Amino acid sequence: MTLTQAEKAAVVTIWAKVATQADAIGAESLERLFFSYPQTKTYFPHFDLSHGSAQLRGHGSKVMSAIGEAVKNIEDIRGALAKLSELHAYILRVDPVNFKLLSHCILCSVAARYPSDFTPEVHAAWDKFLSSVSSVLTEKYR
Repeated sequence: MTLTQAEKAAVVTIWAKVATQADAIGAESLERLFFSYPQTKTYFPHFDLSHGSAQLRGHGSKVMSAIGEAVKNIEDIRGALAKLSELHAYILRVDPVNFKLLSHCILCSVAARYPSDFTPEVHAAWDKFLSSVSSVLTEKYR
């Protein structure tokens, strides 16, 4: 799934805003994930999943840091996330569906924070970008 230059520009432009609140957006996205899809909690039995917990914020920060790496390396998302892909496939063994679910939650969180910037075109670009990220993170499963 190749992003057009216009889509890449849209992703990078919104990321510049998201990056200033990445940790909060990451935690909020995980809270959305766990609330909307409770089965995803099974991968975090050792976490305090209560609103605003340090563990939730910490993992949200890691998630958004990976998204930031993908944005920074938008021309080579596969290369940027190769180690993370291996970690999730071979060690953590996360159900690949969860990446799509989390992507949706990230889209919701970003759209809620930046409604005037999150036009239909930007939404489509981010959806395509996050689908690419999800695809890279799941390709080692095959």
